[in-house]
Amino acid sequence: MSGAARESRGTVTIATGRCKGCELCIPACPPRVLHMSVGRNALGVRYPELLPGCTGCGACLLVCPDFCFEVYRYPADAAAEAAP
Repeated sequence: MSGAARESRGTVTIATGRCKGCELCIPACPPRVLHMSVGRNALGVRYPELLPGCTGCGACLLVCPDFCFEVYRYPADAAAEAAP
């Protein structure tokens, strides 16, 4: 992949304290913008972190057994305004 920045069409919030580190969300993410943290939460496990380029597809939400994700999609016109 080139070094160009990816356009985000959505975002997710992650309840990192509730995550049990199963990593199901990592391969489920079509744009591959989730990766596991280096740090650990209060449960002692690594948790997912979001990189730029989220599409708001909701795949992470659908596979997460602990309901750690909230998904938000940007309106099409807001994404165009946010682009530099």
